[in-house]
Amino acid sequence: MSTNNNKLKEVALVFFKLGLFAFGGPAAHIAMMEDEVVTKRKWMTRDHYLDLIGATNLIPGPNSTEMTMHCGHEHAGKKGLFVAGISFIFPAVFITGILAYLYVTYGTLPEVTPFIKGIQPAVLVIIASAVFKLGKKAIKNWELAIIGVLVLTASLLGMHEVVALLIGGLLGGGYFFLKSKSQSNKLHSFFPFLLPFLTSETLQNENTLKIFLTFLKVGSILYGSGYVLFAYLDAELVATGLLTNAELLDAIGIGQFTPGPVLSTSTFIGYQLGGFWGAIAATTGMFLPSFLFVLILNPFIPKMRNLRVLGYFLDAVNVAAVAVMLAVLVTMSFATLIDWQSILILLITALLVFGPKKISVIWVIIIGAVLGYLLTFLPF
Repeated sequence: MSTNNNKLKEVALVFFKLGLFAFGGPAAHIAMMEDEVVTKRKWMTRDHYLDLIGATNLIPGPNSTEMTMHCGHEHAGKKGLFVAGISFIFPAVFITGILAYLYVTYGTLPEVTPFIKGIQPAVLVIIASAVFKLGKKAIKNWELAIIGVLVLTASLLGMHEVVALLIGGLLGGGYFFLKSKSQSNKLHSFFPFLLPFLTSETLQNENTLKIFLTFLKVGSILYGSGYVLFAYLDAELVATGLLTNAELLDAIGIGQFTPGPVLSTSTFIGYQLGGFWGAIAATTGMFLPSFLFVLILNPFIPKMRNLRVLGYFLDAVNVAAVAVMLAVLVTMSFATLIDWQSILILLITALLVFGPKKISVIWVIIIGAVLGYLLTFLPF
């Protein structure tokens, strides 16, 4: 029992720390997680981590948040799944809740642009490091390399990432299965810290219940990265008159510059719509489906790997997932590296990540933020 408790504490500390410093969106979060749970702590092999990424990309919900749950489950069982998810989500939800209160009360947001300007190039380096390490494991032969190139091309041309992943997986799985047939036959308790708040008394408030159900629906059908959330919210809230476009844009801004999952935007919007209980209802509705999906999916991933056809499919999906991460990296680079300050920060943080004396990605984020602040106010 004490051993399991120690594992749960370790899971809580790792993902709470990541929740405080995980800037840059899902690709960056997954890269930071890989550094913490595979490279440093060796909770699992890089091959299995790739399988988790591939499987996570095929279910609804925020990818990086679901990856925290998978990692927690691998290290500390079902309790670890919940502890990891809650620990990762909590810092973003707490910070977003405070910002929502300040916004509703005073109508302004703090100026953090200089820090974000420094964090963004550092995030590019962290993603590049993960793509390099995961790509070496995922590309097992020239056929998988071709699938990766095809998915990368499709993603850069605008194909939805989930569609690209599925097509890559089906092409690869079908090809390798047919190839193997022609050769010799050889085989190689839900969101517990928030549920007490959703008492019957709370849910009697019709507005709170409506907020909860709206975000529960979005959390159940949201595919891809958290940024897709904004299209759903526009349809659910702006089109129905519950939010203005300006208010949604402010909420998007909060999601961009707070750490952790972008979907903590739901906390901000929930507070706008219904105060404290609205924030609780929106947050619970948004993240509850992810806990359920991961709880159901996780036990099947090793079995998928052991079945020949599904194993081939996973190999192809894993390569496709790395290709999608690379596409995100390319797209973000064009949007981020627009001046000499950003390029200088990229070069400095690249030396820290790829140099002989590697440092923690958490410090890379902090150094990037400080450089962004200092370089913003230089007189030239």
